[in-house]
This record gives sequence, structure tokens and C-alpha cells, in this order.
Amino acid sequence: MTTVNARGITLGIESFGEDNAPLVLLAGGTTMLSWPNALCERLAAGGRHVVRYDLRDSGKSTTTDPQAPSYTLRDLAADAAALADALGRGPAHLAGIGVGGMVAQVAVLDHPSVFSALTLVGTRPVAPGPPDDDLPDHDQATMSRLFARPMPDWADREAVAEFAAAGAEILGDDPVAVRAIAARIWDRTPGTAPPVQMANQLGMVFSRLDCRPRWRERLPEIEVPTLVVHGRRNRFFPVGNGEAIARVIPGARLLVLEEAATAVPDAAAGEVTEAMLTLG
Repeated sequence: MTTVNARGITLGIESFGEDNAPLVLLAGGTTMLSWPNALCERLAAGGRHVVRYDLRDSGKSTTTDPQAPSYTLRDLAADAAALADALGRGPAHLAGIGVGGMVAQVAVLDHPSVFSALTLVGTRPVAPGPPDDDLPDHDQATMSRLFARPMPDWADREAVAEFAAAGAEILGDDPVAVRAIAARIWDRTPGTAPPVQMANQLGMVFSRLDCRPRWRERLPEIEVPTLVVHGRRNRFFPVGNGEAIARVIPGARLLVLEEAATAVPDAAAGEVTEAMLTLG
């Protein structure tokens, strides 16, 4: 793991594969560890130079004040484009997961010449907050269970890992895998202040971002090959959100993972890798 300066912002990155191979850039949601090792390694074995990175206010990227971010969603999209340029491997295949998928949609719309393909995993075509009437919202029973839990002691690594594992069980993800990832995220978080830990573990900073203007109506402008991946069991962004994206992006392929929720399980890494590699 290292860092790259892009637009005056420090972005934490980790690379897999040969440096001279075609670039696949993975936008985390919010940390790079949203992207499983198994997927990154398979993409690299398929002849790609894979770079996963932390968004601002997470991991090793610039962290200032997650409670009052001075940047917008479009700044995060510009970060992705600047990082692709800084890595110097020509147009990149950009992939975003969760809220990172929102960043990826805007990045391809605002910086089309920088990207050659787009993969969107477990995301939706509108900003955090109430969705459009035709899009399914978060499963309310699941959200009630998630947010009824008391916050952990953010200075206690084990308590944070247990909190994440319990949340994964509610969401339908693998609690063992999520516990291990949460511990790694804790180790990479610059401090134990609750707002910083929440930005890393929960991505709460996104609820405070300026995400205007809307981008959903611009999705038909996307001209690069696009793959939309969504877990059938995703209760946070139900599968109808992925279906809506795939309907409006010209030529987009929809891949529904029947046994997945919000994360890409290792068991699905091969199927997702194969689909991504067909895009270029």
C-alpha cells in the first residue's frame, strides 16, 4: 500500500498485477477494503493492473473533518479521474461499489475521455437520502435493526470489529469476513475519534455531501461498456436499483448475484471477474 497525490489530495492506494497492464481502478465505498482481495487477485491474474483506493476521509487518504466535508460528490469523481491520469496507464476501467458506485457514475459522466469501461456494484442512481418514487428504498425493518444498536467504543478494536460483524449479519453479509475487514480498517484509520472511525467503518460522511446536480437523467449519455452487479439479497440498496441503472445505460449488462447482499462474496469473485474482463 502507498499513496498518490492527485489534484493536491493524497489518496491511499494498493496495487495488484503488472504495472504495464490495462488499468482497473476500484473506488471503495468508502475504504479500498470494500473490494475483496479475491476479486483483485483474480483481475490481476486476468492480465489487469488493479488499483483499489480510499476515498477522502478514509484509510490513508486525506482526512480533514468528516462531520463537515468541504468537498462534493463531484470532487470525489474528479479525484478518480485525476488518479487514473496520475497512474498513467491510459483510459481506465472504473469500478465503484456501494457509495463508491455513485462516485463512479459521476466520474464517467463528467470525465468520459479518462475511462474505457464501467462496473457498478450494489449501488443506486441517486444520492443518499430518500430515493425517487420508482426506486426501492432501504429495507426499513433492516435499517431499524441496524440503527437501534448502540455505537461501539471506537477506541476498542475488538468492539468495532464485533459491531461490524453484527451489522453484517443483519444485512445478510458474511460476519466472519466483515469482522476481519473491520479490524483491518480500524488498523488503517488515522485515529479513534468517533467521526473519523464512522467515516471509515460506516461511510457516514456521504450523508453530508453536496451531491447536486442530479445525475440519474444523464445516465443514457454513458457510452463505455458497462456492467451492473447487484446482490439479490441486498437490503441496503435493493436489487431494483441495479435493475434501474442497467435499463437506462445503453448496452449495459446486469449480473445479479443470487446469494449475495451488499458485499461481493469470495464465492462470486470468479463470476464477477469474468464479467468485468469481458468489458476490457
